[in-house]
Formats: sequence, structure tokens, C-alpha cells
Amino acid sequence: MTSESAAAAVFAADTWVVIPLYNEATVIAGVIRDLLAQFPNIVCIDDGSRDGSGDIARQAGARVVTHPINLGQGAALQTGFEYALERGARYVVTFDADGQHRVEDAVAMLERSRSEDLAIVFGSRFLDDRTNPGFLKKVVLKTAVAVTNITTRTRLTDAHNGLRVIRADALRQIKLRQDRMAHGTEIVVQLGRTGLPYAEHPVEVIYSEYSKAKGQSLLNSVNILVDLIIR
Repeated sequence: MTSESAAAAVFAADTWVVIPLYNEATVIAGVIRDLLAQFPNIVCIDDGSRDGSGDIARQAGARVVTHPINLGQGAALQTGFEYALERGARYVVTFDADGQHRVEDAVAMLERSRSEDLAIVFGSRFLDDRTNPGFLKKVVLKTAVAVTNITTRTRLTDAHNGLRVIRADALRQIKLRQDRMAHGTEIVVQLGRTGLPYAEHPVEVIYSEYSKAKGQSLLNSVNILVDLIIR
């Protein structure tokens, strides 16, 4: 085995991709297929899907843990974190199921975490100009970021991006209890309290016709603001 292939084997063995999964039967196989080119360890948390998403994810090559009922994305992430830690993960990559994230960005973030000794790398769509979320969505997200930074005493540009790399020492200190979009703020709070080094990394979020048709482009952003206000 060459030094490069040995390094790739280590890269593969100690990293798990955690995907919260809820009614994404149309796209989840493609998301998993793209990820498998770089990340052989993938676990999908099927959070009460009613469209066969879990079976499709399993057939595509992912491990699947099933919630019998929908508990929310925060609960799905927490289940995935515990699953990965039980299997000796040194790093976890959180990745959305809807095809909005790029595998190349996840790889770059993981490599940065390793090379710079960072416990957490947050993806940010606002560090470069590749992502065009639309004016209204951008305003809502920027407002959510401002509120999150005030409440969590952090300095992030995109606090509610689902693409993150989290090292095991930080992961062990996370206990998510918020069920809806508020978990995005909760995870920032808990990671901030660890005192471990973190950074943001520029990523592209792809707003496809599929995600727009599902209403995710703006609705999720509004849900974030609502949860920040009422929580």
C-alpha cells in the first residue's frame, strides 16, 4: 500500500457522514452515491419518513437508523452522532439529504480540520459569491445569523448551514434537545461552550428546482427565525 492509499484508508476509516433523512426518496440515492466516492461510512437517520426514503438509502449503500415517528432534525442529528461515536468516529460530517451540499466542500472542510487542528468547521454560503439564495432568503438568513451571534456570543456568517465537520472531542459534548430548526442555534451554543478551536469555510449551497418545489428555499429560513424568537 502506497503512502497516499494508506492516508486515504485512514481518512475513510475514522470519518462518518451523518444525514438526517425525512421524505427525500426522489434524491437520497444520488446524494449517497456522490458521497460514497469519498466517504464509505454514511449513516442516514430515517426520521419517520413515509415515502420509503430509508429503504432507498439502504439500497444505495448507507447504514440506516430509523425513528418510528418524526422527531425533528435535531433528534436525528443526535442519534447520528451517538451512532458514529459508538463506531469509533474521529470526525463527523453533517450533510443534508436534499442535494443542496457539495461533496467537494465536505472533503475540503475535513482536510482543513485535520491540517489546522480545528475541532469544528462550519460551512458558510456567505464567504464567497458562489451561492445565490435570493434577496428575501438572504435577508432572513442574515437576520437569523445576527440573532444567533448575539445569543451564542459567536462570530459566524452562516450559523444555520447544515454542512459541518465536528471532531469527536467536540461531538461528545453535544446533547441536542431542540426538535425543530432551533437545533441549529443549539448546536452553535454547545460547540461554543467547548472552547475548542473552530473556523468557517466557504461552501456553495445549490438551490435546485427540487428544493424550490418543496418550498425549502424560504420556508426553512422563516422557520429558523420563528424558532429563534419563540425559543
